Amino acid sequence: MTRPTPATALAAGTAREPMTRPTRLRCAIVGTGAVAHLHARAVAAHPRATLVAVTNRHRPKAEAFAAQWGGPAVYDNHQDLLAAERPDVVLICTPPEAHRQQALDSFAAGAHVVVEKPPAASLDQLDDMLAAARAADRQLAVVFQQRTGTAAAHVRRLLQAGALGRPLLAQCLTLWHRDAAYFAVPWRGRWQTEGGGTTLGHGIHQLDLLAFLLGDWAEVRAQLWRLARATETEDVSTATIRFASGVIANAVSSAISPRQTSSIRIDTTRATVSLDHLYGHGLDNWSITPAPDVPPAEAAGWAFPPAAEASGHAPLLRDVFDALLQGAPLPDTAAAGARALEIVAAIYASADAGGAPVTPAALAVHPTHRRSFRSQVVDLR
Repeated sequence: MTRPTPATALAAGTAREPMTRPTRLRCAIVGTGAVAHLHARAVAAHPRATLVAVTNRHRPKAEAFAAQWGGPAVYDNHQDLLAAERPDVVLICTPPEAHRQQALDSFAAGAHVVVEKPPAASLDQLDDMLAAARAADRQLAVVFQQRTGTAAAHVRRLLQAGALGRPLLAQCLTLWHRDAAYFAVPWRGRWQTEGGGTTLGHGIHQLDLLAFLLGDWAEVRAQLWRLARATETEDVSTATIRFASGVIANAVSSAISPRQTSSIRIDTTRATVSLDHLYGHGLDNWSITPAPDVPPAEAAGWAFPPAAEASGHAPLLRDVFDALLQGAPLPDTAAAGARALEIVAAIYASADAGGAPVTPAALAVHPTHRRSFRSQVVDLR
């Protein structure tokens, strides 16, 4: 398959020459739906960032958004925005199928890119985006905001240091509820435009956080189900994930669960780590329960810090902006965006093969599921 290169994404000669680091980030938002407000709020909160332009395929929506966020310039498409404004950072808040081309165009215009999850509609598309970022000497930051927050960082440090013993077993549940009206939006629930179902659109948040805490994956076995919604894609997925460390995780993603919850549980030889929340977590959502043989003094050393920052777009984008201004590597909370997408791709590939195991080596050369997540779904409606 021949793919456009970054050089063809914009007209010849439009790419910006290498430059010194800006003292202030001129930011642009592509796509002005609900999540874009979180991006605009984070830009407004940063002392060295300014929202200069926005675009949406429906101009009245972009104009209403701009009026709410200080009156940045409004453009009919991202190409015109890039040519006129030359922003330092482009924040992409569109459906996943559009991410690749919008990112390529932004890199060719000399901008860094912050892209909402899922970062792309396929692993091949994400590879293109990463290659374009390297060629342009720009950064590609992925918004997986569940990684952020003081509590998540604390648990990750404890696990990596071995303070909780060896991780053994995990559960990762994304049990959300999306009714028929939600899927009535034309691009939702379709392989061609959304790229996948609840696994890609919803479960990827918790899957990413689980991998952020536990590291690389080694094998996935999975199945996709259509139990209630009139979609092409799945409304439920079930998976068993074996991590490289040996941890076995059970993962369920659902769009049909009336009592909604997002939760992670990790059982180690010394403790159980639990997280229960919905769309964002703070200190009160986490707990560490010591095993019966753990001395109280040892368990006391695992205590969460008293001053805790909740998860969210604000801390993630703050740290990304700081890194860009300093010329530093991206923070851990915004880097390594491919791992969660690989796990999702492996879930779809395994389901398409009737639940057969999929490894990273097999996924790297998979004949279909690097370019598309389209998969077989067991329809039980």
